Amino acid sequence: MAMAQRVGILGGTFDPIHVGHLVAAVNCRYALDLDLVILMVANEPWQKVGSRPVSPALDRLALVEACVAGVEGLEAGRTEIDRGGPSYTVETLRELRAGVPPPDLYLIVGWDVASSLQSWDRWEEIRDLARLVVVNRPGAASPVGLEDSGWRVETVEVPNLEISSTDLRERARDGRPLDYLIPAGGVELLRRRGMYCGGEC
Repeated sequence: MAMAQRVGILGGTFDPIHVGHLVAAVNCRYALDLDLVILMVANEPWQKVGSRPVSPALDRLALVEACVAGVEGLEAGRTEIDRGGPSYTVETLRELRAGVPPPDLYLIVGWDVASSLQSWDRWEEIRDLARLVVVNRPGAASPVGLEDSGWRVETVEVPNLEISSTDLRERARDGRPLDYLIPAGGVELLRRRGMYCGGEC
């Protein structure tokens, strides 16, 4: 990332990552002329702790790495894993902005998440550290009021792919096909590690 100046951050639990995440990443990179999009793997997603078991962070990172291998301009991010503890976007953006020269950061979120950003920890600092990129579905209304709260907002429209990580976990557990929902390298790694099926895929 040393030479990148315009950097997108698409954060997530990625449990598992799927083609919907990747379509959003490549379309944002193209639409906004970004040098790099980092798919930032959460260490402990604080908003999901206690709601369900989350796969080990290093397994989720390996899955993202397998899925972005060979894709120009996409990179798996481990900043939050290396930092340890609960993952807070504001701390990740601070670390990335500490580069020399500091990159221009673009925080990529789904249109459904955008309306709840002010529930995030230290959201005002997030707003100051990065431009917000709202990934929108064709024909869907954009979230309102973001600019009124001082966010610098870009909107990128991407194909509407109804893919659920919950469904993918169930498919893996049941041995059903994952082909074309997760890149082939990711499917192979997921099966080899026995993720989502108690190690007995």
